[in-house]
Amino acid sequence: MFTGLADALDWLYATQVFGIKLGLDGMRRLLRECGVSEPHARVIHVAGTNGKGSTCAFAESVARAAGYSTGLFTSPHLVAFNERIRVNGEDIPDADAARLIGKVKDTIADWETPPTFFEIVLAVAMMHFAERAVDIIILETGMGGRLDATNAVPKDVAVITPVGMDHMQYLGNTLYEIAGEKAAIIAWHRPALSAPQQPDALRAIHEAAQRMDTDYRIVSEPCEQPLGLRGSHQKMNAALALAALHALPHFLCSAEEEARGLAEVRWPGRFEEILPGVVMDGAHNPPAIRVLVETWKKEFPDTKARCIYAGSADKALDEVIGLLSPLVGEWVLPPVQSPRILPQDEMAAKVRAVSSAPVSTPATLEDALQHLAPGTLICGSFFLLGEAKAILANRPDYRSTKQ
Repeated sequence: MFTGLADALDWLYATQVFGIKLGLDGMRRLLRECGVSEPHARVIHVAGTNGKGSTCAFAESVARAAGYSTGLFTSPHLVAFNERIRVNGEDIPDADAARLIGKVKDTIADWETPPTFFEIVLAVAMMHFAERAVDIIILETGMGGRLDATNAVPKDVAVITPVGMDHMQYLGNTLYEIAGEKAAIIAWHRPALSAPQQPDALRAIHEAAQRMDTDYRIVSEPCEQPLGLRGSHQKMNAALALAALHALPHFLCSAEEEARGLAEVRWPGRFEEILPGVVMDGAHNPPAIRVLVETWKKEFPDTKARCIYAGSADKALDEVIGLLSPLVGEWVLPPVQSPRILPQDEMAAKVRAVSSAPVSTPATLEDALQHLAPGTLICGSFFLLGEAKAILANRPDYRSTKQ
């Protein structure tokens, strides 16, 4: 069907013209026709605003350390598409990705309403997990929960990470509404776990759990074991991941295996020190920026950052910039190859409105990354992080974190 992965991805990315389609009927049909509507593996399903990826990474790492075969589905990717679909810590091989994308293309050839990009990628993931006969699948929602494609997959445990204001154009204009959309991943008579939440979010999650008549609890005690991810907030993500694993039927894990999984976890773009004193972080909304600022002050006290920043135009940029400003000594606002990123001149105007620190707008991202001294913070959009990682990949001193 396809000559290789590049050919397959050309076709796959062309499906983005269909945009975002909220709803589960098409996804259920696609899973059914691909033969993966009822996974044999146990499934942990994770929704929330912040901490989803890290929570998934902790759960996968501990499960693998305990001897289970794991499948992990996350988004977005930073550098390579294959990062989205992983078995036992390894990205899906190019040949398998191309073959399975081709299978989906054949399956939907006569569909009047074609699936979206995200739906196709999820179907590819579920087929890959089935072929590899994994024991445990960890699914990260793309957006929301109730109508997110991942909610078409039956799950054993639902997990809600901290909920904040994000994607309001799709999920609602209040914290209660947004939390209700995310809590709708909770399944009938299946255990559900939540991180500590703001009162309105907690009320929505509690109501969703009541409707599903499920065993529901808040995980409020942080994990105090050594962790492979930096930042005090990761203690709660780790605790939530452990609680999810132990809520799975018949899950067994020794204390030694648990400790090893927590310590060995890697997740790029989450306060990732890519060079000595150079940090990359995908924080892009106000709650995540607050955590980033807190972590920076703890890890680099009294250090003003040279901040290489880009953000998507649909985010709360004024608030984000205001939160970042106290720790920034110099702003570097490079161009990024995504139509969603706010143009440099508009971003510079926003920054200058709230910050007295000097601002530069380099001609290219390569120029911005030329001299990465200790005290540099690369943050904001994952589009920025992905491009930066690709540029830095050939630097001999670059420490890329393997997912």
